[in-house]
Order: sequence, then C-alpha cells, then structure tokens
Amino acid sequence: MLNLFFMKTTRIKILNTYIDNITLDETVDIICNSIKKREKCHHVVVNAAKMVASNNNIKLRQIINNCDIINVDGQSVVWASRFLGKPLKERVAGIDLMQELVNKANTEGFKIFLLGAKEKVVSKVVSIYSKKYSPETIAGYRNGYFTKAEEKDIAKEISDSGAHILFVAMPSPKKEIFLSENKRFLKNVNFIMGVGGSFDVISGVTKRAPLWMQEHGLEWFYRLLQEPKRMFKRYLVGNTKFIFLILKEVFK
Repeated sequence: MLNLFFMKTTRIKILNTYIDNITLDETVDIICNSIKKREKCHHVVVNAAKMVASNNNIKLRQIINNCDIINVDGQSVVWASRFLGKPLKERVAGIDLMQELVNKANTEGFKIFLLGAKEKVVSKVVSIYSKKYSPETIAGYRNGYFTKAEEKDIAKEISDSGAHILFVAMPSPKKEIFLSENKRFLKNVNFIMGVGGSFDVISGVTKRAPLWMQEHGLEWFYRLLQEPKRMFKRYLVGNTKFIFLILKEVFK
C-alpha cells in the first residue's frame, strides 16, 4: 500500500470527486518509490469533463475515488478549487506525468507497457521511445482494438511481460472501467494509469497546445479547433455544466 497518511492529508473533495493536492514532482516521487517497494498503485487524472460525467455516473465516480492517486488534469479545476477555498497546488497533466515516468523508467530500470490507440500510432510511440531511451525500456505494446472477451487474456499477457508500468491510451470512461475490472489480472504490474490521447500527441498525429495556452487554461480550446465535431460536446457543453455545478456548490 502507498503512504496512506500522506495521501489522506493531501486529499480534497470537489463535486463528489476526491483529488490529491500534490505537485508533478511529488507524484513522480510517490510512484517511483511504490514501484521500488513492489507496491500496487492505480492512478487517475480528472478534469472538468470527467468530473461532470462522474457526478452523474456512480460507477465512474467510485472507480475514480478508489484510485490510489488522483491528479487534476485541467486548469479549470485548479481555478475552481481556489474559488471554493480549497486551492490545489498545480495542474498535473497526464501526458506530462507519463513523459516523466518514461524518463524515470529509463534511469531506474523500470519497464513499460503501452496499450491503446491504433496500431500505427502505438508502434510509432514505441519507436520514438526506443530511439530516445532504449528498446529495453519497452516490455511490450498492443493497440486498443479488442473485444470485452479478450480483456482478461490481454491483462494476463501484460502481467507476464515484465512491465512495472502500464499506460492505457483509451477514451473515458473506457480506460477507467478497463483498469478497474482487470487490475486483479495485472498481478506483476506495479503502476497502472490511463493516458487518454497521449499516444496521438507523442506520435505526432495530433498537436499539443503551445505552452502559453496550457498556462492560461486554453488547451481545451486548441483541441476543439483540431477536432471540433468530436470535442464540441465534451468541452463546450461539459465546461458549461462544470461551471454551473461549481456555482451550485458555492451557494449550497
């Protein structure tokens, strides 16, 4: 188990969702220490859209709140925490955490498994990491196209691969449900984490917003411009609902 005392003293609650008030560096340290101790750690990030979804989806909310580490990946949630008098230290973007952990895997001798996205995307990510670090860092990889009936066997394959870290690049709530239902089969994997569309960004299929847009909470707008049809409901509708729920929380 992780340092439960530390986690309890850093955890706050916003809209029925728990969030750990820790920085990126603190998160990386906790994860690396847990891997070295052969502990199990289930990680999740939340943003405005996911918090709105979990507010109505009890199963998703239970999965999130039962995770060992819950980071905030959304500047709007950081701003909301300050507005509610529960200020979070900083945003911990899932892709930033993933990149830091891959770097740590290389220096600490951990192995990673990449699951999700299209075959050409995930194989491109493997190629990029193998060239930047070492092929030895990669325990294995698989695309994200499989049936429900195949999940158990895939989880066992990952467990037997020698991976310490598993990154799952699937949309929400699919990745949260997959990890929650199959982590009992990932017996030899220490750290599991959903990374959404991170493989697409790393492979170059989609572009990440410039740093100034990230710092001003406009990364969602940049993604909306790239994929308006797919992201319209998630961001414009979701963000509006999030603002409404935050205001409701204030007046309550």
